[in-house]
Amino acid sequence: MVFSEDEVERYARHLVLSEIGGPGQQALKKARVLIVGAGGVGAPAALYLAAAGVGTLGLIDDDTVGLSNLQRQIIFSTGETGRPKVEAGAARLTALNPHVAIETFAERLTADNAAARIGAFDIVLDGTDDFETRHLVNAACVAAGKPLVSGALGRWSGQVAVFIGRPCYQCLVPDVPPDAETCSRVGVVGALAGVIGSMAALETIKLITGAGQPLTGRLMLYDGLSAAARTVKIAAEPACPVCGA
Repeated sequence: MVFSEDEVERYARHLVLSEIGGPGQQALKKARVLIVGAGGVGAPAALYLAAAGVGTLGLIDDDTVGLSNLQRQIIFSTGETGRPKVEAGAARLTALNPHVAIETFAERLTADNAAARIGAFDIVLDGTDDFETRHLVNAACVAAGKPLVSGALGRWSGQVAVFIGRPCYQCLVPDVPPDAETCSRVGVVGALAGVIGSMAALETIKLITGAGQPLTGRLMLYDGLSAAARTVKIAAEPACPVCGA
């Protein structure tokens, strides 16, 4: 795979990194990443993955841009209020890096389309904010054998994890919490979305290039108020209905 002069200059800081270099950048260009949810996590993650040179980015979201999104979803602008998120996001990502192909799906991920959508990509980055969708994404990734990068946030804290086979997200969250919080109900500081979205993008880049040690089977918890982070190991649940025996 040959890079154009524009690409060589654009990715110069990657090309000199020993952990990425030419082979890693070629892997990025060949990669297909599906971002589920163009929201607080997905929006900044999409920007960094496009800037990094991921060859094809898929965006799936059935929502439109609202004014309350702009405090944290920095991929959108005020003039795009009311526009489908995937349409506005695709325009911004293409403007950032015209070498990246953007595939858009202005729909919600459901049991009917999950297998087809996820099966067409190499890696899935889930930035959705409801547990039903997270469980659906996880089950489809396990069934298709696709790595899943999961990011979530609320108030002042967030988390990032990587799942490949066992353990899976269902092992971490077996059931939908009855008192599950959402950003619309409890709030979230805008800059936290950038932190967690960037971390999710970084884990995706590590998976693609083989650099470092991804958070596979581990959960990184970040507390923005205390500026503290810790990583814990996720145990595989033997009776997990998704990845169990």
